[in-house]
Amino acid sequence: MKLFRKIRQSLIKEGNLKRYIPYAIGEILLVMIGILLAFQVNKWNDLRIKKNNEFIYYQNIKDQIVEDKNLINDQIEFNKRYLLQFQYANEIIEKNDRSQIDTLGVIIRNLTQYSDFDRQANIYESMVNSGEIKLLKNHEIISSIRLLEERYNFINRMENTHHEAMIQFAAPAISKTIKLSNNKIMKPEAVYSFEFQNLILTLIQVMDEKDRTYTDTNNYIDGAIDLIDKELENR
Repeated sequence: MKLFRKIRQSLIKEGNLKRYIPYAIGEILLVMIGILLAFQVNKWNDLRIKKNNEFIYYQNIKDQIVEDKNLINDQIEFNKRYLLQFQYANEIIEKNDRSQIDTLGVIIRNLTQYSDFDRQANIYESMVNSGEIKLLKNHEIISSIRLLEERYNFINRMENTHHEAMIQFAAPAISKTIKLSNNKIMKPEAVYSFEFQNLILTLIQVMDEKDRTYTDTNNYIDGAIDLIDKELENR
């Protein structure tokens, strides 16, 4: 810049206006080019930062839903464990097998057990409220996360249904028929009745639906993970 200033001052002193005007125009163009380059560099930097943030956000979403899948797998295992017990209890009652009354007492005590994923965080809603959803350019991933949140809400509704059935029907029935200190059935006729069997069948139906819902949700998670992995591989 000092060199340009000296040249400009020299031309002005010499009164060489014809040579000064093209030089002045050239100097202005150089300044403008410098400004444009600076703007472009800033634009590139902003774009790079946004892409990095988008990459990080995709990775965070993936980490979260992988953790969700692990939690759901735990609920699947828990739900199936007691579902098998309740199905066996139904068989005992259906056959009126009094030789299995002690086993039946233990299983009936477990009618209060229920799986509970109970995920409260909402990825999609959080993205919208924070404005971070604008960082994500892959609308297919955004759609998959929104659908996944709907599955989570359905799981919570199913779990609430199970919990209410346990509180309103299973717990009172257990307290009237089982001695909790040793799981001994105190009212065998009530336990082997069709009313009690209907209670167990109702719980089995709810748990069957929960198992399907858990499995379907895991499939949704796998689909979302595949989309995110493809997006991350392209970066």
